[in-house]
Amino acid sequence: MPDSKPYPSRLIAAAAVVAAPVAVAFFALATAGYVAALPAALAAAAAIAVIALVVVSHLRRLAAISDYLGHLTRGSEGAVTVPPPSGGAGGATADLHRAAAEAGRHWSARRRELEAVVAANEAVIASLPDPLIMLDRARRIVRANQAAETALSVPLAGRDLIAVLRSPQVIDAVAGAFDSGAGRIVEFSLPVPVERSFLARVEPLPRPIADGTVALLTLHDITQARRTDRMRVDFVANASHELRTPLSTLVGFIETLRGPAREDSAARERFLTIMHEQGQRMSRLVADLLSLSRIELNEHTPPTGQVRVGEIIRTIVDGLELKAAGRQMKIVIDAPPPDGQAPTRLDDLPAINGDDDELTQVFQNLIDNAIKYGRTGATIRVAGWTVAPAAAGPGTLQPAQRLDRPAVAVAVMDEGDGIAREHLPRLTERFYRIETVRSRELGGTGLGLAIVKHILNRHRGALDVDSTVGVGSTFTVHLPIAGRGRPAGEAA
Repeated sequence: MPDSKPYPSRLIAAAAVVAAPVAVAFFALATAGYVAALPAALAAAAAIAVIALVVVSHLRRLAAISDYLGHLTRGSEGAVTVPPPSGGAGGATADLHRAAAEAGRHWSARRRELEAVVAANEAVIASLPDPLIMLDRARRIVRANQAAETALSVPLAGRDLIAVLRSPQVIDAVAGAFDSGAGRIVEFSLPVPVERSFLARVEPLPRPIADGTVALLTLHDITQARRTDRMRVDFVANASHELRTPLSTLVGFIETLRGPAREDSAARERFLTIMHEQGQRMSRLVADLLSLSRIELNEHTPPTGQVRVGEIIRTIVDGLELKAAGRQMKIVIDAPPPDGQAPTRLDDLPAINGDDDELTQVFQNLIDNAIKYGRTGATIRVAGWTVAPAAAGPGTLQPAQRLDRPAVAVAVMDEGDGIAREHLPRLTERFYRIETVRSRELGGTGLGLAIVKHILNRHRGALDVDSTVGVGSTFTVHLPIAGRGRPAGEAA
């Protein structure tokens, strides 16, 4: 509306202003004696009524047009329509009506076009596979696409960048881009839940856009490329070191067989046996290295299938019973858990999100190690139970508490020589051995527990090791129960 007066008051005022001259004219004629007072009054009343009707009609039409234009301005053009001129009226009012209606149609069409463009832009941004974050001058996140919220695992809009991306390299790059007006590219890593590497690119806009965005921050996940590079270097270094001894042995025996022992059948049989053992050792080492490489490549992608741990363990135990019997050892499943935990039959444990083959590797390694390093005639016990995060006391570092969700726990308990406390933190390092000679004699490659660690990392699980020298060791695997949600800060 053009002013704040009530609509009826404006009509009365306008009619009075237009009719006043007519009333004055008739009053003057009656006073001068040209017209009798009664006819003058009737004529004045009739003229005023006609004028009032015309004025009211035009003002109503103008008010409706004004109201329509006001709704267009506020973006609610669908709420009202322009009333058509009555009785085929022409003149300025009809022209104004047609102009308003035409403006409304153009405005509606233009608005729909703009809304379609905005929706298309939003769809494009949301569909980008790489994380995209839009920043204002205060480094506050104006908005972000779905990939960014998935990568950082928190809602981003309206938050300060430093609160959700604690990377000094990225913060410095953003500040430098703001100061210089030129783009910056930096590499950084996010350590949890599994370490990932990103290439961050900050690009200032030529001018701020309507929502306050002044710069774009894009993240490109280069984890797999970095892992591949690191694994290639590690593979060459570790393989060359571990293969040097068996290769030297093979070369030495081959030279001896081709030389001094060419005709010595006894030496040939003994040497060939040793060469076969060394060849098998190299084969196991290469197989474990390749297995570890495959696991590390997929470590940042959690498995989606559901498996039952009890079925896996029973299959493994069936396959290892003969090996255990060879050392007069017995494998007992559904044993009482350590530390007084409430027991659960392995077959009754809840399902977990996992990869059947990889979890088979985990428990195969643990039970096989218990057979290798346990005392002859000892008992290997396998226990299962469920753990709630709140079950651990404050200040402890229980694996289930680190998972921050309900978990299945499976413990493999042996009766061996035990492991000294100082060795426990390094057990899952590649090629780390407590007794190198004994480990190699037993066929160990030094990669078994490293494989276990990386498989559990992929499953968002944890490994807890407890050992007492002279008594034995307990290796406890914690795996999140399927369908119980993920902790804050983790990607799906």
